[in-house]
Amino acid sequence: MATTTNSIIRDPSLAPEGKLKIDWAQAHMPVLNRIREEFQREQPFKGLKVAISLHLEAKTAYLAKVVQAGGAEVAITGSNPLSTQDDICAALAADGITVFAKYNPTAQEYRDLLIKTLETKPDLIIDDGGDLVTILHTERQDLLSTIRGGAEETTTGILRLKAMERDGTLKFPMVAVNDAYCKHLFDNRYGTGQSVWDGINRTTNLVVAGKTVVVNGYGWCGKGVAMRAKGLGANVVVTEVDAIKAVEAYMDGFTVLPMAEAAKVGDFFVTVTGNKDVIRGCHIENMKDGAILSNAGHFDVEVNLVELAALAVSKRTVRRNIEEYVLKDGRRIYVLAEGRLVNLAAGDGHPAEIMDMTFALQALSLRYVNENYQSIGAKVVNVPYEIDEQVARTKLAAMGISIDTLSEEQKAYLQSWATH
Repeated sequence: MATTTNSIIRDPSLAPEGKLKIDWAQAHMPVLNRIREEFQREQPFKGLKVAISLHLEAKTAYLAKVVQAGGAEVAITGSNPLSTQDDICAALAADGITVFAKYNPTAQEYRDLLIKTLETKPDLIIDDGGDLVTILHTERQDLLSTIRGGAEETTTGILRLKAMERDGTLKFPMVAVNDAYCKHLFDNRYGTGQSVWDGINRTTNLVVAGKTVVVNGYGWCGKGVAMRAKGLGANVVVTEVDAIKAVEAYMDGFTVLPMAEAAKVGDFFVTVTGNKDVIRGCHIENMKDGAILSNAGHFDVEVNLVELAALAVSKRTVRRNIEEYVLKDGRRIYVLAEGRLVNLAAGDGHPAEIMDMTFALQALSLRYVNENYQSIGAKVVNVPYEIDEQVARTKLAAMGISIDTLSEEQKAYLQSWATH
């Protein structure tokens, strides 16, 4: 396919470097490889336009190519200003995909790029955090008419979508990919757990063993972050607002404290709640000299940087992706990646083998919503179990692992109440 000419990217000459990254990811994504072969044969998106907003790095790029292989005309943009990689953008543009993205745009540029992507008038969307859906339902309702439906990647986006559904404002079906078993059990736990510490470690170059890590939130992502912190030798403290999750964290062997107390003991802080103001000025006032704050939630609102700045007498960049705030009493507080997703803004995101499963869910969910959008209606739906299981079985096959199957007699036994 000819090179796309209407993309907005930073540097087309970076394409060869980006292609190498995409090729490496593809080599470690066997489930997507099999789906790509299936899509090439069946052409489920032939004649359709697909808009994608995701963290624009190598694994995402390969998902875009898989959707393209299914016959779609693809336009893609980033879902976070600091997670977009310019060489990946160049490689995709050179491969016939329309790209509206660049690393570290201004807030206005970032929004303009989202809108440019929607102005391609897509039939289907893949969203991350709900930005595309929100724009479609607010300032660009003129672009709603072509939308059949889409799929949402993350918890934050699903919260926004469900709020829209409750309010009766959602105009098309969206599949909650984040809530699929193969997403939250593996991507959220193992992917986030590993990639968060990859981002922190490569950015700070500091030891974790023996230090106290405060994990704010014990959902599936928080479980992964806490588990990997423990594996690195840290003392782990969990803060929660959910009593059941707090009990779970305690029984998993972690100390559970309210944030006001945890603030006093933490060396590293990782917010992963999906909510705002998890770390506020009142907490920062009680932190140790040298405390390191990072965020693994979708938006940069979990650490209140406005309140931190108000407490500081100076601010400077001391290392790439590390900002130092000096408080009035001389204590130093460090913020990683401007409070944005530390695993993507300061790292390469989740491992390819993990995103293989998540993006397989995205690709198959997109096909599902395209085939069923009229019967689904304007609501948020779960990934069908059959798709979840298909991804898991394909992953097992790719790893050379076999499992047992129930006999007909066993199936009958499980479905009967009369004979035991």
